[in-house]
Amino acid sequence: MNKHSTLSGSQRRSASLKLVNLRKQFGEVVAIDDVSLDVSAGEFVTLLGASGSGKSTTLMAVAGFVEATSGEVLINGEGQSSQPPHKRDIGLVFQHYALFPHLSVEKNVAFPLEMRGLAKSQINERVRRALDLVKLGSLGARKPSEMSGGQQQRVALARALVYEPSILLLDEPLGALDKSLREEMQWEIRRIQQSLAITTVAVTHDQHEAITMSDRIAVMRNGRIEQFGTPADIYERPRSRYIAEFMGSSNFLRGTVEHGADGGRLRLGRDTAVPLAPSAGTSPGKSMDLVIRPERVRCTPTAENPDAIPGAITGITYVGEAWQISVKLDSGGLLTASHANDGELGFSPGDRVAIDLGKHPWWAVPLES
Repeated sequence: MNKHSTLSGSQRRSASLKLVNLRKQFGEVVAIDDVSLDVSAGEFVTLLGASGSGKSTTLMAVAGFVEATSGEVLINGEGQSSQPPHKRDIGLVFQHYALFPHLSVEKNVAFPLEMRGLAKSQINERVRRALDLVKLGSLGARKPSEMSGGQQQRVALARALVYEPSILLLDEPLGALDKSLREEMQWEIRRIQQSLAITTVAVTHDQHEAITMSDRIAVMRNGRIEQFGTPADIYERPRSRYIAEFMGSSNFLRGTVEHGADGGRLRLGRDTAVPLAPSAGTSPGKSMDLVIRPERVRCTPTAENPDAIPGAITGITYVGEAWQISVKLDSGGLLTASHANDGELGFSPGDRVAIDLGKHPWWAVPLES
């Protein structure tokens, strides 16, 4: 395991986190269903999923606020079932921060240290370092009500880090912020996490947040982890149509797997077949859905590309950084293309276009019942 610097400038080991067959039932409801997960020391992992997917219950089981029905939480290889939350060496930031409104920022951050009985000189030094870390060193005398949402979030983060826990848990930490603040804090949290090399597990339903901040992402659905991998793995190579849709805008074209001289292909129609990247389930004759991200679709005039898939533009939407183009294919399918806004688009609704999918391999997923 790697050593990292603490707020006090000393050296200690990062903690690994392992979940083994974790299960939690509330009566007849299974909130966590056999979840196993390995988080390396110093890694940032996000539990991503829709409401009710089990991500927050999993996080609370790690923290010790929810008792698992079965399974185990291991920190540095040691079981935590018998450990109460305050003895798990975990820092936790809640969605709504849970700051004491009657205390100053300094007093809020100092609270965990006072509960641990540290000397006043140690408390003052650690609080100063923690506030400097989150860039609030000059605002220690303010009350939470005198601060913006982003500043309050930083205070909550400083309080979670001030006693130098081995693991940091973030429960929808940016959910209460507006879009611009949320994007700013994504980079700020990642900066702090990397500077401390602290093992971090976050919970969010925001795909962009997960992709921006994480080393790896666990996509949860119905209490289970459906896919665990790097942001690029999950975005580019989803295991299911559900994940492809959840991780961003997607087009799907159904076809039949066949083998050609150059390897696997997906036959989309009598005159169209595209190369397939190697993936599970691509056996000849099997029907699969081709996953096509809008930013990888190119619309060209039909005269320029007679070999591409023909269609007609049904709508164009300006979204600032890009143009979203809706195309009705002659074969009956619908596609959305995203063209970067680098000047005039050159297309209008009703124009005939050709969809160029290029020669690179595409990813396909099994059909879902």
